[in-house]
Amino acid sequence: MRREIPLFITFIIGIALVVALFIPREPFPELDAEFSRWFDIIAVFAFVLGGGNLLQVHVDRITRRHPDKWFSVVTLVGFLATLVIGLGKIGGDPGLKGNYIAEGTWFKVIYDAVFTPLTATMFSLLAFFVASASYRAFRAKTREATILLVAAFIILVGRTPLGYYLTFWLPDPLQFLHIPNLSAWILSGPNLAGQRAIMIGIALGIIATSLKLILGIERGYLGGEK
Repeated sequence: MRREIPLFITFIIGIALVVALFIPREPFPELDAEFSRWFDIIAVFAFVLGGGNLLQVHVDRITRRHPDKWFSVVTLVGFLATLVIGLGKIGGDPGLKGNYIAEGTWFKVIYDAVFTPLTATMFSLLAFFVASASYRAFRAKTREATILLVAAFIILVGRTPLGYYLTFWLPDPLQFLHIPNLSAWILSGPNLAGQRAIMIGIALGIIATSLKLILGIERGYLGGEK
């Protein structure tokens, strides 16, 4: 029964959500909303488990005097300080209906003055890794890599004023060779087609995985037992 009951619940909810999508008549829309509320409630416990796991991992690293223990100290201090300030709604209305992200609250200050700059810094550092990966990917050793290199160069140049100044002198019959026009054609033609193909592939993968879960073929989320 430890496996049959979760499989039964998954099957019923999965079928109900699929039916609610294609048949928007009562009681299916109400079932859809009700299941969504239950999902939000269960997701709250996932946040609690995630916080507990974070505390366990970093406390263990500190007690074992791991070489990176000071990073764990910073993580724990930041996590606990943000948690206390957010739950206490310090600087704002402390009532149950108080908005913890209202202007003037400490949580809002932490988000604007610490979290947002740190996020921007992290993505700025990622730019160097992206540049390094692009250098390795764009080396024209094969025909496909050469096409990728040329397309990337046209898009990069075409999105800057340099692309306009390099080809603005072309006569009207050759405007299709204007680098900004070539860049726009690549983005709206081959690039868009590739993106749609990827999205269709992702959608088909999600449908296949969902069917496997609903029909009980995929049981990995129940544990390792057969």
